[in-house]
Amino acid sequence: MSAVAAALPASRQHPAERREQQRLLLDAVPASVIVLLMLVGPLLWLFALSFMGADGRPTLAHYARLFEDASYLRSFGLTVWMALVTTAVCATAGYVLAYAMTLMPRWAVTLTLALVALPFWTSVLVRTYAWLVLLQNRGIVNNLLLKAEAISEPLKMMHNSTGALVGMVHIMLPFMVFPLYAALQKVDPDHVRAAAGMGASPTFTFWRVFFPQTLAGIAAGCVLVFVLSLGFYITPALLGGGRTIVMSILIEHEVNSGMNWGPASAMAMLFVALVLGIFVAAGRFVPVERLFQK
Repeated sequence: MSAVAAALPASRQHPAERREQQRLLLDAVPASVIVLLMLVGPLLWLFALSFMGADGRPTLAHYARLFEDASYLRSFGLTVWMALVTTAVCATAGYVLAYAMTLMPRWAVTLTLALVALPFWTSVLVRTYAWLVLLQNRGIVNNLLLKAEAISEPLKMMHNSTGALVGMVHIMLPFMVFPLYAALQKVDPDHVRAAAGMGASPTFTFWRVFFPQTLAGIAAGCVLVFVLSLGFYITPALLGGGRTIVMSILIEHEVNSGMNWGPASAMAMLFVALVLGIFVAAGRFVPVERLFQK
């Protein structure tokens, strides 16, 4: 009823309905002010700093530097590449796990969801330090592989992008599993049974009937994981050992080492623009909103 009333012109709405809408708008004012102050305010401040030179005059030099300096381009490319790899691995592993959960009994699904959510109970810093112990040259992973004679010498999984990717996948996987499982649950099993009843093979049924109905969940999970992976700092800094210079580390270096707020702000605004572009593209080409429909 309220949705229908909201769609009507104000002149055709009942006075009580108009008063209710006005009350709801007034109730939303404090939250809107807080959002503006805590989110929009700092973004506007960074936007202004990105165009301000050392002499206090407006300039485009900070943005020009991002595209002229090879170190910025390498760092940006590495950041995007690591985010893409993390997203791809999480999407593959997460889809397999989410699909297996749709075939499990209820108690097993509850247990699996609890295990997937278990890392949220520990800070990212602690989980990253745990991977330092696991992936070092004489760590648990290399020792097991050496004892199994799968390798002849320890693998170098520390102080490079490999270790950083392992840590990022571990942290990001739950953010992929939950939207995927929600999407897979919404698939009507009658569609699959109807395709099988008409003689379709299991492979054909999965790719042509089941999988297309889960694209919204895949899109939601991929967007979430990719955007969060772009801003990773702790995991690449510790597991990368100073050799995996992603954009977040470069921004921190510009601010803390040289107090170069202009270039750091320009890099931050570039990432904001990239994230907004990702959300616009996802909403334009993939109907992510279907994930939240009953």
